[in-house]
Amino acid sequence: MRSLRTRITVTMLCVIFVALLFTTLLSAIFIRRTESRKTDQLLLMLCKNGEQSLDYYFDSVQNSVERVAAFVEEDLEGTSDEQLRNHMERARNYFGMMASETKGVLTYYYRIDPTISTKEKGFWYINLTGDGFEEHEVTDITQYDVNDTSKLVWFTVPKHEGKSIWLPPYITDNLDVRVISYDAPVYYKGEFIGVVGIEVDYTTMAEEVDSIQFYDNGYAFLSGADGKLFYHPHIDVTDTSSGNEYEIPFSMEGENSFVRYDYNGEKKEAVWLPLSNGMRLIVSVPESETKGEWVGLVQNISLGAVLVLVMASLFLMLYTKRITRPLEQLTEATERIEKGNYDADLPYDGDDELGRLTRSFKKLSDNMEAHISDLNEQVFVDALTHVRNKGAFEKMAKELQEQIDYGSEKPEFAIGAFDCDSLKIINDKYGHDKGDVYLNTACNTISNVFKHSPVFRIGGDEFAVILRKDDYLNMEILSKQFDIAAETTNASAATEPWEYVCVSKGFAVFDPDKDNTVNEVLQRADKLMYENKRERKESGYNPFGP
Repeated sequence: MRSLRTRITVTMLCVIFVALLFTTLLSAIFIRRTESRKTDQLLLMLCKNGEQSLDYYFDSVQNSVERVAAFVEEDLEGTSDEQLRNHMERARNYFGMMASETKGVLTYYYRIDPTISTKEKGFWYINLTGDGFEEHEVTDITQYDVNDTSKLVWFTVPKHEGKSIWLPPYITDNLDVRVISYDAPVYYKGEFIGVVGIEVDYTTMAEEVDSIQFYDNGYAFLSGADGKLFYHPHIDVTDTSSGNEYEIPFSMEGENSFVRYDYNGEKKEAVWLPLSNGMRLIVSVPESETKGEWVGLVQNISLGAVLVLVMASLFLMLYTKRITRPLEQLTEATERIEKGNYDADLPYDGDDELGRLTRSFKKLSDNMEAHISDLNEQVFVDALTHVRNKGAFEKMAKELQEQIDYGSEKPEFAIGAFDCDSLKIINDKYGHDKGDVYLNTACNTISNVFKHSPVFRIGGDEFAVILRKDDYLNMEILSKQFDIAAETTNASAATEPWEYVCVSKGFAVFDPDKDNTVNEVLQRADKLMYENKRERKESGYNPFGP
């Protein structure tokens, strides 16, 4: 077996066989252990979704009551019978609007404490048929002790507590319907006035709970915080004729929400979560359903292992080509680099030895290319001023010329030519080191003004700038800024002749109707620069003396 591909194929087949055998055995051992964890996670997720749905339902009721309570307290102008009568009409309209927009509302009411008024009792609206709210005769509160919280809980409890509150399930007055309600006390200038509240229909809540299902026989139910059942899909907890109160068969104390229990001789798993109104939502499922899948899973895994081994044996020879392909690409890239081509196409990026080798080789190739590119860059940099040199200018001029000759659109550019006046005088009189300072000062001024354009030193005392884009459009402004920058330096900083900025300049714009070459633009810029130099001499400007 001299072929690398053959050796890899046989090795991989052996590894696959051992791995599949080992995986199958481990699957049989651990599936039963992980099944319980999966069930717990699914139960918790389902319970959380149900909790969010029910809390949204309850919170909508709570928000409606709170908004009505805020409205009536703000609307109250006094407690006289006439003021209360006018106030009650406004409250009736607002409460009706809020109740119609709230899901599952069975009744809504606004009751006035009889100690405040005996004439204005408030209102009570009901919707038993689902066809809309109708006003119902209000309960006579005067026949009850309003300080006894065991009576008329929807009125006495919020009055006693002095705050908005969810009440435990109760049978609503005169309607004989099981409900829960959210009630808020109403105050005027610190005095208790009455109660606003909404009673939630038991059957609407039951539909929300019944929608939560798990496996074939899993279901959800509700209990109070005390463990007494409030709703169960298989138990009529509203039937109190026997005098018994139904309770859940396990404790909901502590922080652990997962429980296992026996119910009618059947083992079950459940998870519970508290709701925003104080109730508990429980999702339960028989253990027989959660554990009944593990045998089938093991069989499926075993069958899948056999199929994988057969498929691997048939197609591994074809697949190994993908494994050896990166080695072939490395070999090809090495041969290209040997010929001076550093563009190595190495797409393989696996997290293995071959991938690390590929990345290291590519990094080595990139570093080598960058190093050579850096050397090339140094070739095009002026040693004294550190701007680009004449070779760089010729290279860019060549690129512009190609755009002029072969481009679909003619380029827009201008060339600025600069010449440092009287460099020979400074060199002869003060020394070449001062001449270098003079050149660097002039170069820095040019670079600072034309900082978005490439600056070139194309001769001993000559510089050039190629203007494109914004600098091309603002050429005149930049030219004036250069004059101002030179004058500022000469007026404030220049104390020695070599510190002056005395530069002649000329700018020429490429005209596609007249210019055929970049050199023509440069020659025109030079001509304008020499005209500028002549004008400066004729004006008598000479900071260097005779």
